[in-house]
Amino acid sequence: MIGTIVNTGTILAGSVIGSIIRKGIKEEYQGALYNAMGLAASVLGINAVVGNMPDSKYPVLFILSLAFGSLLGTMADLDGKFQSLVGRFSNSNLGQGLSTGILLYCIGTLSILGPIQSALNNDHTYLFTNATLDLVTSMVLASTYGIGMAAAAVVLFCWQGAIYLSAGLLSGFISPELMTEVSIVGGVLIFSSGLSILGIKDCKALNMLPSLLIPVLWFILKPYLPF
Repeated sequence: MIGTIVNTGTILAGSVIGSIIRKGIKEEYQGALYNAMGLAASVLGINAVVGNMPDSKYPVLFILSLAFGSLLGTMADLDGKFQSLVGRFSNSNLGQGLSTGILLYCIGTLSILGPIQSALNNDHTYLFTNATLDLVTSMVLASTYGIGMAAAAVVLFCWQGAIYLSAGLLSGFISPELMTEVSIVGGVLIFSSGLSILGIKDCKALNMLPSLLIPVLWFILKPYLPF
């Protein structure tokens, strides 16, 4: 799991560096950082959608995924419970930053396929590349939201660790087609986080997280469907 450990370490290091930088930033410049992070998340989300949409064989699937997934997440009030949990330890808008960070760190081809490559082929290229990207991202997020962003590293470690341990089973199931559909839905979620940071619309991205499971369920059930 050396790749996952390195990836986790870069997020922790980036969070520490970013929080130190934050102490030297005047309060009047905080708004500029929020805007920059919101725009960056929005662009990354749009890029994921636009980049994968031409390869989608089920162009309506992401719509159904978002609809049913958002309904399930809202019924479970995932966002409210998460914000309440974070609120016990922080009075700032750390919850917004953590939700954005978790999506950026965990939902992507490198973060999902990386642990599988690492486990089956001892190839850490994907995870080392992901670690480099996450180092920069975590620095920017921590400079905006503070040292609390380091908590996202724990989520990433558990996420990639679970994939690593299940690599034998997942390698035969995670196909390019599935990754395309998951990336489209994930891109929408990241874009929605950007809108929330910019104050345009609070989409409550965490309530939309179950949307990522709908494409997985579709590919599991597809061989048994009569159409």
